Amino acid sequence: MNKEELLNIISQGETEIVEFKQSFNKAVIIAIVAFSNTKGGNVIIGIDNKSKIIGVSLTEETVQKWINEVKQNTNPQVVPYVDIIEIENKKIVIFNIIEYPIKPVSSKDKYYKRVINSNHQMNLTEVANEHLRTINSSWDYFPDPNHNLEHISIKKIEKYIKEFEDKNDVNVEYSPLEFLEKQEILRDGKLTFGAYLLFAKDLCIVSDVQVGRFKGSTKIIDSLNLDTDIFTELDEILIFVKKNLMVEFIITGNAAREERYDYPVKAIREIVINLLIHRDYRDPSGSIIKIFDDRITFYNPGKLIGGITIEDLLNDNFTSKPRNKLTAKAFREIGKIEKYGSGISRIINYCKNYGIKTPEFEEFADGFRVTLFKEKLNDELNGGVNGGVNGGVNGGVNNKITELYQLIKTHPNKRTNELAELINSPYKTVEKWISKLKKEEKIEYQGSSKTGGYYVK
Repeated sequence: MNKEELLNIISQGETEIVEFKQSFNKAVIIAIVAFSNTKGGNVIIGIDNKSKIIGVSLTEETVQKWINEVKQNTNPQVVPYVDIIEIENKKIVIFNIIEYPIKPVSSKDKYYKRVINSNHQMNLTEVANEHLRTINSSWDYFPDPNHNLEHISIKKIEKYIKEFEDKNDVNVEYSPLEFLEKQEILRDGKLTFGAYLLFAKDLCIVSDVQVGRFKGSTKIIDSLNLDTDIFTELDEILIFVKKNLMVEFIITGNAAREERYDYPVKAIREIVINLLIHRDYRDPSGSIIKIFDDRITFYNPGKLIGGITIEDLLNDNFTSKPRNKLTAKAFREIGKIEKYGSGISRIINYCKNYGIKTPEFEEFADGFRVTLFKEKLNDELNGGVNGGVNGGVNGGVNNKITELYQLIKTHPNKRTNELAELINSPYKTVEKWISKLKKEEKIEYQGSSKTGGYYVK
């Protein structure tokens, strides 16, 4: 909203979608709840009930405190969009609220709706009717008020249709947009939140994922930031994670050697898919994946829903209720997930069969976290191999040499002192390991003594 738009709104007075408040108080939160339960609207703070501009006094933390108070006093939590506009040297704060997809929203266990230009408390029948109207829906089926068809990629839709045809052995005869309409990914020609997540053309502001490779608890040696469609994010995350894992070759007697990563790639893929389709995208925080020397953690905004506990997950004692039904259905239609609710048991079984420690599942902060551990339960399950490097360095080679080799592969053009720092080992020791890898003709030094570094051959 700009200054001209705000002045125009003020001139029209309070309406079904506009309410004025002189200051922030409990009545502001009630208005926010009422707008959430109807058509959305704007609560404008710094205007009296006669449309006179009086302004509000703000510090750097004021607005954030107000937002936190709104979150703490609404259920489900509402996070309004905020604009601050200055008129006549007076600051005006605008809380913009969209209609909440899953209703009703409450404050202090009371429910409100907007009627003409005032807020009315809902009776039990009205509350029940609102719940029944939305219970079979989810956030991602709801129209996205901030994006339209120009914000999605036809090429990405066509790729999805091709995968749909291959998976279901059918021939789709609709245009890309007609197909999305048939699948309810578009509704009445309008973009849903799910359509935006699945087919965003460029930047997708709600799907940000951060992935980092850490040495120790804080030192980042490689990172990836993503904010695009979630199909692309799945592919990019898996490529990055695999690039930063150790790999060894197991001699099986066949012509081709078996490639083995520290962790079962199938388990990682299952975790990432669950991370993308079960995330609470209404939460402003992003998904975070951290790769350490001995573990990988996957954090996602949004705790378990439907009363499910961690114990229920581990005992397979629950009925799956996808947080985002549209995106989960889209993944299933092209075979990226098998069936709802079976992901946790598959992850556990992948790790068990791989011979590594059982993963950890926990509710953490305002979200859910999965931790994969590198620790092996039984070396015999892993072919009796304790080391090995890409390109045939013997399986008995020290694990640190394996790690050094992989580090050179993912971070080329580093000199000995830089590699020693990254791998957290003495310079002289790393120098010996480099000498061994050079004799094996696995690495070579390229460039001048000042600007060059080691590369995998």
